[in-house]
Amino acid sequence: MAGDDEKNALSSKDFDMLKHDIRNQLSNIQLALEGLKYEVDDPNNDLALYFDSMSQSAKKIDKLLGGFE
Repeated sequence: MAGDDEKNALSSKDFDMLKHDIRNQLSNIQLALEGLKYEVDDPNNDLALYFDSMSQSAKKIDKLLGGFE
């Protein structure tokens, strides 16, 4: 059974790569949100709330990832 645990364990290098890949996707999300904010001429309150919510969620995920460093 110990062999199975070792195969399933995530190495530090693998985890660092995973964090890097997640952060890259978070950056893409943030850029897309900024682009949408720019493209929408007159966002209503609901739309602004959705943009802010998505942006804050992406920032929270990034902060959570930083806790593993």
